[in-house]
Amino acid sequence: MSSVMTFLTRRRGGRGWHWTDIVSWLWLLGGVVIMFGPAVWLVGSSFKTPAQLAEFPPTIMPYVSQQARVEGYDKPLALYRVKLPDGSTKVLAEVRRIGIMAQMVDPQAPNDIVKVNIADRQPVREIGFATENYTEPFVHFDFLRYLRNSVFVTAMATLITLLTNSMAAFALSKYKFRGRDLTMLVIVGTLMVPLSVILVPLYSVVGAVGLLDSLWGVILPTVATPTGVFLLRQYMLTIPDELLDAARMDNASEWQIYWRIVLPLAAPALAVLAIFSVVWRWNDFLWPLVVLSRKELYTLQVGLNTYAGQLNVQWHYILAMTVVTMIPVVLVFVFLQRYITSGIAGTGLK
Repeated sequence: MSSVMTFLTRRRGGRGWHWTDIVSWLWLLGGVVIMFGPAVWLVGSSFKTPAQLAEFPPTIMPYVSQQARVEGYDKPLALYRVKLPDGSTKVLAEVRRIGIMAQMVDPQAPNDIVKVNIADRQPVREIGFATENYTEPFVHFDFLRYLRNSVFVTAMATLITLLTNSMAAFALSKYKFRGRDLTMLVIVGTLMVPLSVILVPLYSVVGAVGLLDSLWGVILPTVATPTGVFLLRQYMLTIPDELLDAARMDNASEWQIYWRIVLPLAAPALAVLAIFSVVWRWNDFLWPLVVLSRKELYTLQVGLNTYAGQLNVQWHYILAMTVVTMIPVVLVFVFLQRYITSGIAGTGLK
């Protein structure tokens, strides 16, 4: 721990501060806020009630108004810190509000009603977590079914993506044939075509082969990714051709070369593509929304859309379930993140 603190607190100016030290710290702190600020806000907002989410200006932490039971009233009354005409402040409980005036009482002397302008009071609040945002959806929202559909789509699409893209990358990197460079150029060029452009013809093809309202209709059209082919091809170019020639001299088939030599050596790039594929499929919303119309086949992202009605959007449930859906992607990244640097760095070497 001491070595970490020594590294973090070292300065170019020695004991003093150099201007580059200040710029570096500001840059790092700004990057941390930009990267993790939205995630912290999301988690904090997922524990807020609908009334708290409507407050302006918004707060990061969830706050709830303190309440107290007052003699003569059936329900607990909200407490406010009121500024009195003599300049002092006092904690009063609100009985009712009429326009910009509120009738309030002292919890210790409930018989005396005081009229207070709402501009002269501040709610007495404390941190409180609305845990029902997480528990209620599991009762009224078929979360486990949607989770199972999302896991199936993500896992199958990732496996098929790794298999098909690695085969294409192996052929484009280790075989010499006429039109190889042109084929690679066309594959990379498809990166400039957004999904919205091919959405209608892709829907027509899926409908023609009878895959509408099927999870396979969500999986199969997205397994061939130009990003994956390019990433794996660039990495496989670093594998020496002499290694493959030696395997051929030992009577190894092309499938054995691909399965036993090329794939194990390309494991870092495959891990990077697996992370990308999991994030793509897990967070995909538009294509499953187009293909699926039966509620029992919805993925998590499409299922969360049921909380957005025409007249009312239940943001507290959407935010809570969004946090839950982030957990699998974060776990995949944590366990495979050590492959990212080596996998991406290796794609630029030859």
